[in-house]
This record gives sequence, structure tokens and C-alpha cells, in this order.
Amino acid sequence: MPWNEPGGNQQDPWTGKKRGSNNDPEELIRKLTQKFNNLFGGSGGGNSNSSNSNGNSAKGIILLLIIGTIAWLLSGIYTVDARQQGLVLRFGAFQEVTGAGLHWRLPYPIETVEIIDVEQNRSAQDRSNMLTKDENIIEIGVSVQYKISNIEDYAFNVKDVDLNDPSGTLYQVMRGATREVVGRNSMDFILKEGRENIAIDTQTLMQSVLDAYKSGLQVIKVNLPYAEAPTEVKEAFDDANKARENATQFQNEAETYSNKVLPDARGKAARLLEEAEANRQEAIARAEGDAARFNQLVAEYRKAPDITRERLYLETIEAVMNGSRKVIVDAKSGNNMIYVPMPGTADANAETAAVAAAAKTLQAAPPAKAATDAATPPATEGDIVRGANRNTTTREGR
Repeated sequence: MPWNEPGGNQQDPWTGKKRGSNNDPEELIRKLTQKFNNLFGGSGGGNSNSSNSNGNSAKGIILLLIIGTIAWLLSGIYTVDARQQGLVLRFGAFQEVTGAGLHWRLPYPIETVEIIDVEQNRSAQDRSNMLTKDENIIEIGVSVQYKISNIEDYAFNVKDVDLNDPSGTLYQVMRGATREVVGRNSMDFILKEGRENIAIDTQTLMQSVLDAYKSGLQVIKVNLPYAEAPTEVKEAFDDANKARENATQFQNEAETYSNKVLPDARGKAARLLEEAEANRQEAIARAEGDAARFNQLVAEYRKAPDITRERLYLETIEAVMNGSRKVIVDAKSGNNMIYVPMPGTADANAETAAVAAAAKTLQAAPPAKAATDAATPPATEGDIVRGANRNTTTREGR
């Protein structure tokens, strides 16, 4: 018996399995092929008749239609992420907006869906020359950050709303708003302390225009990263700025010097006023004291005129001779000697000062004394020396 012919037990000589069993791959393939032929009207073998073939063909077509319909319906399933929204269109017309999650729509071509990221921060930039309020030209760089606030308005109301070129609506609104705000302010204000105010005003104006257009966009932030004079006049503009800065510096230095000098001057003036007031009070007190002393002397003089007059005379002579180096010797004794300092010497100067002090004291003496002196002759130098037992008296200045 040849090796490829089955034995009496219909077993495969290689695997030991019975031929025609369900585990035979070739048998399975053969059966599947036969079934498909029967479904599509093919001859499944000599035992198949035409009626069975037609019935199987109709069933196959229906099955394929069912499978195709199910696949077509399943194609309408779509997923929307957390940061996105789905815009459902039915034959191109708006139908609804879907949020995050798993959704189903009528399959294409009945309905389509556009998934748009509404949380993404988008940006647009512009840089151009603009005219300021004081008729100066300035080069401004503007940067805008925005996002989608209404997906329906964004998709249908404005065409190419966020296209970052001169044909885009957002770009035109950004440039127009910046020009209007810059035209309301001066060049110095824009270049120095006004950048933040310019950005805020531009953002407010842009948002109002975009809302009027129903663009569905929200402006988040507007920045002015660049603001300078044009290149053609930048050198002259820098010189003007430098001169302006120098003027400001000199003004600050002058104010600093003024703040330093004025308090000193005010302090000196206040000190002089206080000294003058003190001198005035001192003069008044001295005058009042002299007047009180004079009144007391008048009262004492009236009680004892001779004693008071002699005491006043002695006090005056003592004040006069206190700073003088003069020796007075009794003229009745022999060897008379009077020491008088030479003019120009220290002793002469001291004596001159003592005489001036005595004259001042005499001027302050009470007027009643002058009347008394007129009635009574003044004492002589001999009155200084008293007592018959003393031959000489010496008064030497300290």
C-alpha cells in the first residue's frame, strides 16, 4: 500500500489522526470554502441544486448588508477630551455642542463633528510704526494671548478669526485697537511709565470689538514687549532722552542741595532769634535789677547820706583801681613815688579798660548822688589814707 493512501482505519500515517476529523485544518478550510460558495451562489458540490443556491445567495447579501449597516452606525462613535468640545454638524448646519466624554452621532455623510481645543491659550503678534498724540512716530510690538470662549460663534460668525496675518480678523482688531490707544497718548508716556496702561486699554478695546463681532474669542492678556523710536531717528531720540535724563539728574541734585541747605539756614535763623530773645530778656532783667538796686540805694541814702556816699565812692574807686598797677604813697612822708605805666604797655591798656569800667559804673550811679556831690565836695586822695598812726597806704591791683 502506498504511503499516501489511507489505511483501513482512515488514519494519517504521520500524525496518527483519523482523516476527515474536525481537527484537520485542510478539512476546515474546505468546509468554509464550500459554505461561502453556497452563500454567493457557487456550486458547493454535485449534490447542490439551483434553488438552494439562490436561497443561500440572498441570505449572504442580507448578512453583508447587516454587517455593513452595523459598521456604518459604529463609525458615528467619537470621543472628546477634557480640554475640548465637539461641534456636531448635520449636512453642514450646526446641530449641537458636546462636552468631554464618549458620544455618538449619525454617521457620515449625515452628520460630522469638529473637535476643537477650547482651553488652549493661543497667541498673536504684531509690530508696526504708529503715530502718537504729539505727532511722533513710534515702533510698537504687541503680543496678544487669547482662547475660544464660544465654539459656535467661533466656527460660524467670523471667517479666519484667529489667522495670524493681515487677513485675520483678530490680527486686524489687534492692530486697530493698538493704533487707537497709541494715538491717544504721547510718546514719552508710552516709552516710560505708560506701557502697562497702554496694554490694559488695548485689551479692553480689543475685547469690546471682538464681542461686537460675536467672534467667540476671549482676550486673556496683552503685552507690549517692544516700544522704541524708529531706526531712522533712534540716534536723535536717544540724544533727546539723554538730555532729558541729565535735566532730571540736575534737578534732583538741586533739590538735594536745597533740602540740605534750607534746614541749616532755618536752624541758624531760629538760633539767632533765640539768642536775640535771650539777650532781650537779659537786658530787661539787668535793667530791672539795676532799677531795684537804685531804689534800695536811695532808701539807704536817705537814712544815712554820708555813709552811703562814702561807700559808693569807695566801691567806685575799687572798681577803677582793680585792674591798675598803681602805687599811691602818702604825700606827707618823704621819698614820694608815684608809679604810672607807660602808654602802649600792657599795664596802660589794663588801666584804660579799668577807667572805662569805672566811667560806666559812674554813669549807672543814681542821679541823687550827683546832687549830693554838688553840695558836698568830693573826697581827695588823702581820704583814702586814714588814721594818724599809718604813714603810707598801698593799693596794688590784683
